[in-house]
Amino acid sequence: MATPASPIAPSGTTTQRMTLGARELEDFEALERDAAGDAGMPSDSMTLNFGPSHPAMHGTIRMVIQLDGERIRTCDVQPGYLHRGFEKEAEHATYTQVFPYTDRLNYVSPMLNNVGYALAVERLLGINHRIPERAQFIRVLVGECSRITDHLTCLAASAMELGGFTAFLYLVKAREYFYELLEELSGARLTHSYVRIGGVAHDLTPTWAEHLESALSRMEKLRDDTSKLLLDNKIFRDRMEDVGTVSKEFAIAWGWTGPCLRSTGVAYDVRKDHPYLVYDRFDWEVPVGERGDCYDRFLCRLEEIVQSTKILRQAIKMIPDGPVMIDDPRIALPPKPAVYNTIEGMINHFKIIVDGIRVPAGEVYSYTEGGNGELGFYIVSDGTGRPYKCRVRPPCFIILQSLPYLVQDRLVSDLVPTFGMVNMIGGECDR
Repeated sequence: MATPASPIAPSGTTTQRMTLGARELEDFEALERDAAGDAGMPSDSMTLNFGPSHPAMHGTIRMVIQLDGERIRTCDVQPGYLHRGFEKEAEHATYTQVFPYTDRLNYVSPMLNNVGYALAVERLLGINHRIPERAQFIRVLVGECSRITDHLTCLAASAMELGGFTAFLYLVKAREYFYELLEELSGARLTHSYVRIGGVAHDLTPTWAEHLESALSRMEKLRDDTSKLLLDNKIFRDRMEDVGTVSKEFAIAWGWTGPCLRSTGVAYDVRKDHPYLVYDRFDWEVPVGERGDCYDRFLCRLEEIVQSTKILRQAIKMIPDGPVMIDDPRIALPPKPAVYNTIEGMINHFKIIVDGIRVPAGEVYSYTEGGNGELGFYIVSDGTGRPYKCRVRPPCFIILQSLPYLVQDRLVSDLVPTFGMVNMIGGECDR
């Protein structure tokens, strides 16, 4: 294995140039010219390549930082190293075949992507009010479990990057309980492909409710232990408080949503402001911060785990009996015995699998509350069984665009918690 070059090289040297590709070399030379005085930078400034392979990158992303000592003067954020090609792939797949691709947009909370995409297609079909009630409750259950895994992952990684390795182990252990829970239901640990247009793939397992309560109880203890370790820890608070601070006006102007927006004091949550599924039946609150700094973003995610726990406990008690898939042969696959033993069942199965569900021509924008904010799907149908266009509004990409302003004139050490609390997901940004 070749020894990697040092990520830091003073401007004007050739040490780093020799390891760069064409795009990186062009960017690097432009920054060197800036450092030489073309952009008013001091001549002794330094160019730092942060990523694309770095433990604090939360995925594959590159930042080219211009430093004046330890102070960040400019930060050029460059996503695109983890290109999923989701939107183009969706044009060549049936509406049902798109589900596995949605899993890989945000691989930390894939069930939320499943639900968001299904709701968009169902609105185009005009069946969003015909989805069985039990299926809607199940979507809430798996979605909130997935939201908890998203927040636990973000909090765990951010704590570890600041030296809180014990907190990392606690939170990742808690996350594992929910991975096991979703694996019991979907058969897959991470990329589930469980939700279907018109409902869900199959019902809850007989022991799922019992295992859910066990997972919640064990997670709550680990969450509380983590809070005791971090929230009054001077080192942790010094690294997080008054770092990456933004006002609510700034956040709204840049299109922020999710925990980052709510940390500034704006109580906007799609589940509350534009209820979907059965979220309007539950008693829960929207956590908000005051200062809009990294510490508030940490606290908002921690409290949202509490609120998701409340929703889960209410939903599992309120869930009704009944089917989990719409009764419509144009949308739902027929039972296997009918496929194997009747000509009607075989033809129906063949048409849905090969040609896809025929969605009427039109367009729709449907949005839900993802782990990092508003997750939107804009779908254009030409009347065939495949989307003409499937555009995604990824929550964290909108926030990522403002990162250079969050870290400008801050120390290099401040970049790590600020980027961690943005919670950039590579597959979602490089869709």
